[in-house]
Amino acid sequence: MSTSAVPAERLESFPVRVPVPTRWADNDMYGHLNNAVYYQIFDTVINGWLADHVGTSPVEAPVRGVVAESSCRFLAEVGFPDPLVVGLRVERLGHSSVTYVLGMFRDRADPVLVALGRWVHVYVDTATRRSVSIPEQLREVLHKAVPENDTSAAT
Repeated sequence: MSTSAVPAERLESFPVRVPVPTRWADNDMYGHLNNAVYYQIFDTVINGWLADHVGTSPVEAPVRGVVAESSCRFLAEVGFPDPLVVGLRVERLGHSSVTYVLGMFRDRADPVLVALGRWVHVYVDTATRRSVSIPEQLREVLHKAVPENDTSAAT
């Protein structure tokens, strides 16, 4: 994707929206959020949302989503004390994996997209570490993050 092709994502295109404060410690020596912090925020938003809606901690679950792929496209600088909102949606819901799209927005009256992430979880049995089907209770929760008019996400 060329640098001139900026995604036209809007906060409204994400069924799940999570406010995220920035911290002074998140800034790097250049005065903006360190690149690794974006990944930490995305991981926290996904797992926090799942824990809130599934009713169990990912640490205690017999089946866990492990990251098989992740990426982030940085579109604008963010730094402390910018308040953020991260939008989350399911792009693809497979048999044993789920692909998320995450939009990070500056929390303002007219939210500005500052980063666009993609995250793939493959579900594995905690004991054997082998790929397993996404449990039905979890699948039901993941359907809540599929945009209303998107019939291609759920397979």
